Amino acid sequence: MKNITKRQNEIIMSALEIIAERGIQELTIKNLSKSMGFTEAALYRHFDNKIQILTTILDYFQDSSKLDFDINKSKQLDPEQIIYEVFIQHFRKFSETPSIVSVIFADDIFKNEQMLSDKINNIMQSNIKKLSEVIKFGQKNGIFRSDISNEHAALIILGSLRLFVKNWQNSCYSFNLENEGTLYMNSLLNLFKKNIVS
Repeated sequence: MKNITKRQNEIIMSALEIIAERGIQELTIKNLSKSMGFTEAALYRHFDNKIQILTTILDYFQDSSKLDFDINKSKQLDPEQIIYEVFIQHFRKFSETPSIVSVIFADDIFKNEQMLSDKINNIMQSNIKKLSEVIKFGQKNGIFRSDISNEHAALIILGSLRLFVKNWQNSCYSFNLENEGTLYMNSLLNLFKKNIVS
């Protein structure tokens, strides 16, 4: 994570451990300081509150998502391959740090925290925009069907993948997300290929 200190990174990693083991509701400054052997006052020297910790985690994910799109576009892959690679990279990250899924998909919990709610909305809108652009490019080049708007296709893909990842989380990570995600992405993208008749 960029622009944060080594100690802040340690705090974030401990916060993710608490979320993974006990759930996001158990992430409190008191629980976090206890798990790290800090006083609460010492922890407050690095973060103002738990909202700032969660915001930093979301900032990291947003920057990472943008970087994934940019890196894959710079490789001059075809639009289908860009979408495929971006989401496989996401599956890999989620597999490595499952607790981040609890933060990213915590819409209901964050509804009374405007800053976090806005941050999640910004991430969603940014991903919809970037995915829509890639799909539009694929439509212009005859790769994807043009009888579905690029914005609707982006929403369908993102919504479907969100449900897929939530299913993995709700099943207590009972299947290999990266392997099954690869198969799932193939099926999902086939729905939008121009040569596929629905």
